[in-house]
Amino acid sequence: MKKRSVKIIAIILVVLAGTFFLLYGYVYKEARNITTEDATYTVLATQLISDYEADLQAANSKYLNKTIAVQGVVTHVADSLITIDSVVFCAFDYKEKINVDDTVTVKGRCIGYDEIFGEVKLDQCSSNE
Repeated sequence: MKKRSVKIIAIILVVLAGTFFLLYGYVYKEARNITTEDATYTVLATQLISDYEADLQAANSKYLNKTIAVQGVVTHVADSLITIDSVVFCAFDYKEKINVDDTVTVKGRCIGYDEIFGEVKLDQCSSNE
């Protein structure tokens, strides 16, 4: 009887320890580093907006929360924010040396389509320029 109780307690402790380490690993895992990730898709800004305007659901399943590279001409610059071809809004974590009318390829995480402004939004952006 005593051996059985010891085995049960040992099993419970192993299960609890395993659960603790799984939860700890899940809660404290490192955040994504978009700058080191490879782009899942490389697309022109005009094609990206066309995909979203044609079928929002399909475009979301293809691009949303994925690292993508967008190519186009810069149409607006404000601090750490740029707009490519007036349709892709890119937020950088730092100020980039990018000017209006530069042709760029920007890599970032697609956070969705803004129907009010008609823009696709990217965050955590970095530039290869």
